[in-house]
Amino acid sequence: MKKLRFTKMHGIGNDYIYFNTFEQDIENPEELSRKLSDRRFGIGGDGIILICPSNIADAKMRIFNEDGSEAKMCGNGIRCVAKYVYDYGIVPADKTTVTIDTLSGVKTIDLTVENGKAVFAKVDMGAAVLKPADIPMRYEGDTVVNQPLEVNGSTYRVTAVSMGNPHCVTFVNNVDSLKLEEIGPYFENHPAFPDRVNTEFVRVIDDRTLQMRVWERGSGETWACGTGACATVVAACLNGFCKKGEDITVHLRGGDLVIRYTDDTVVMTGPATTVFEGEVEVS
Repeated sequence: MKKLRFTKMHGIGNDYIYFNTFEQDIENPEELSRKLSDRRFGIGGDGIILICPSNIADAKMRIFNEDGSEAKMCGNGIRCVAKYVYDYGIVPADKTTVTIDTLSGVKTIDLTVENGKAVFAKVDMGAAVLKPADIPMRYEGDTVVNQPLEVNGSTYRVTAVSMGNPHCVTFVNNVDSLKLEEIGPYFENHPAFPDRVNTEFVRVIDDRTLQMRVWERGSGETWACGTGACATVVAACLNGFCKKGEDITVHLRGGDLVIRYTDDTVVMTGPATTVFEGEVEVS
């Protein structure tokens, strides 16, 4: 048996098990994520995230979903990684702007520090991708904005966005009553999305406030999704519900994120929290 040190962290309820690979080697992360993410027989989480050395940034993150599949980007996860490299001295104490290498490119994060610990993180998520082939989505038009999509016998109006991973956003009158465990898998595995898709179900409260629930590919419903909140604000602006260049608050099950969408980029601001540390034995 091998002992691995881990840190449990979350971004407004989107919780992962974090492993520092500056100090230890992680073998078979896909299998490890499937085993440890189980909330009854493992540590419990939406997956695992590896914090790794990088030649082009302060650190690199690798994300593995609950089902073992590797994700390109996680908005809540990257805030926690930035907090980790600051709190644990991987970057100097006077460095409150850090860079994290991901499969979606290098992201820059500005940290808010209180009593020597990072508590909030503002992430430059990069430009939203709207071209269907780059999302990817099978669609012949230039963009997918408020277009009909038949899912399990019902027609939804959807907007497709990539924030380093694919998102399908649909606006509804009531998100609380939705049975995501029933409809979510049909969206996730829809043939229009060759790499599967994350799906956001969104209620517009006003032009500065949205409510969202999310079904994440590989994890099911999670309490928060940072890239999903970004995609939701992009979609809300494209559909005329919100305006570019303004701070939009997105209410998720685990808490709030503030998103600003411009022609050049999408900026996400939210908390990052350490829950506990420990050791786990793996064979």
